[in-house]
Amino acid sequence: MKLYLDTSTPKTILKLDGKTYEWDSGRELAEKLLSFIHEKLQENGKTWQDLTEIIFMSGPGSFTGLRIGAAVVNTLASELNIPLYSHKGEKVKIILPDYGRDANISKPKK
Repeated sequence: MKLYLDTSTPKTILKLDGKTYEWDSGRELAEKLLSFIHEKLQENGKTWQDLTEIIFMSGPGSFTGLRIGAAVVNTLASELNIPLYSHKGEKVKIILPDYGRDANISKPKK
């Protein structure tokens, strides 16, 4: 089963083979992303071990969303020993998020 994940916006998109699921994750992404994926796998009568590959929308997009999503898919691919692909179709060892611009780092107040 192929898993596609897009966490680049506040609306998380998960695809499991031909089915698409959307979730307004907002500020709950880090806390509930794995539960969301697990719930959708169970709805399809599948387990983590049924995943055969992962595709991740690596950006550009939300800094926090991309970091959280990349951490999850990198971990899943490594632990399940399955291939990982960027949304451009490139097979990669790890996903590196593409934020679309340099980080906006504010100057210290003191």
